[in-house]
Amino acid sequence: MSDPPPAEPPRRPGFVRRAAAGAWHVPAGFGMLLRSPRLWPLAALPVALAVLLVFLGAVLGIFLIPRVEALFAPTPGTRPVWIELPASLLLWTAVVGSGVFLGLGVALLLATPALEQLSRQVEARVRGSAIDSSRGLVWELAQSLRGGFYFLLAAPGVFLLGLIPIIGPFLSMLWGGRAVAYQMTDPALTRRGLGFKGRWQWHREWLPESQGFGLAGMVGLLVPVANLLLAPALVAGGTLLVLALEPLSPDPGADDEARPRDADGPPEGEDDAG
Repeated sequence: MSDPPPAEPPRRPGFVRRAAAGAWHVPAGFGMLLRSPRLWPLAALPVALAVLLVFLGAVLGIFLIPRVEALFAPTPGTRPVWIELPASLLLWTAVVGSGVFLGLGVALLLATPALEQLSRQVEARVRGSAIDSSRGLVWELAQSLRGGFYFLLAAPGVFLLGLIPIIGPFLSMLWGGRAVAYQMTDPALTRRGLGFKGRWQWHREWLPESQGFGLAGMVGLLVPVANLLLAPALVAGGTLLVLALEPLSPDPGADDEARPRDADGPPEGEDDAG
């Protein structure tokens, strides 16, 4: 009697449904932060830096608007109003949004140690303890700083894409969302021993969830009051996203900055990862 055919793996939901599931972790991060007073001291420094630097970034964007309009906007009166007005609004959105994005990036870079500890505490609240399969605190901090500089380098791309007529602001949002998702999941993934290449592989594997989370984070930049808590809330939400997907994740394998291995066994902390 022949063996029965192997069962097919369950099919994943569609892209839109998975992206919505990823986006849901942005409000989940806000909720976790607001109902956990013990996390507030760790959130205080990122919030203060974000308020200051996001405001300065917005002021910088407003200051640059006249110069950018002179270079890229149609000359007043040469196009119909129904073209000039939307083009002007999209240009304002792209330039001011790029300034805000840059300010947030600087705030995240300066607050890296506090945000890593915040992510660790969120994971400990959910799991009872935080996994740590990294090469140690110095390696982990170096990886976080590397991710922070990548976020800063993405800011010019957000700005330049926003200048493309009509579709530019939407492309800018997509690119910015990609950078947001990478940066806000960085602490949790780094603790799992994933280097820069390994983190990119994770985001490719979970592209819909990652992109949905990042786009929701970009929208959060535009929401008054909520954007004041954005940096710590997104780190909390990114940690929750990693925890939610971890039981479904295949072994990412080794990369150029792979997880440390014992001579006689699997990577440290792998048994705890689920």
